[in-house]
Amino acid sequence: MTDRTRAHVFVSGTVQGVYYRANTRDTARENDVDGWVRNLEDGRVEAVFEGPVDAVEEMVAWCHAGSPAAEVDDVAVEYEVPRDVDGFEIRY
Repeated sequence: MTDRTRAHVFVSGTVQGVYYRANTRDTARENDVDGWVRNLEDGRVEAVFEGPVDAVEEMVAWCHAGSPAAEVDDVAVEYEVPRDVDGFEIRY
């Protein structure tokens, strides 16, 4: 499916302890985007979004604001070949 893409995202700032992962999961599910999100030990949040190009781009744009309590400093994105991920989950 050539209309699918995969974005591997690293978000830095005040993004842990502010419901960033839960809001990311809920927003991804609302937009029919597959993938996962998790906290990293260095304080960043890592996420993978996979789905239609427009929906994935919306999720990447959403990451710049994130949850209402978050203060995002930077969003780094790497685009990859889709891996047919199904569903969206929080990883621990």
